[in-house]
Amino acid sequence: MKINIKPEAKTYLESKIPGVTRMILTTDDGSNKYSSLGGSCAIGDKFQLIILKEDDPNYTIDLENDAGYDLKTSENDADLMTNGLNISVWHNALALKDNSGILDGNLSVVDWRNVKPETAAERREKMLSLGDKIC
Repeated sequence: MKINIKPEAKTYLESKIPGVTRMILTTDDGSNKYSSLGGSCAIGDKFQLIILKEDDPNYTIDLENDAGYDLKTSENDADLMTNGLNISVWHNALALKDNSGILDGNLSVVDWRNVKPETAAERREKMLSLGDKIC
């Protein structure tokens, strides 16, 4: 699978995460350990780039890119993306787009190199408290 990281997006990313090359592109909808958001309104609507210090075995699909990042996604996430996948700068934020249009107009970048993952119970509790605030 290919993703075009446009030059202005690469510059933006380099200013936020200099020297980092290992990342995953995943949803931010409560469906994975990197997300505490939840609710049906978030499915396929919110994405995030996660900086990792080591590979995650659940993210095995390489996203070939021209920026030189070791970037992967999961099979579930890839189902939400089509041809023409790209990251650009749009309204002073990162935007994830494909041939269908904008997938996320405010793609977040989260550094997980020093984060202690939440337990499933902690994540569920946070999702319950946030659930009625985001949908």
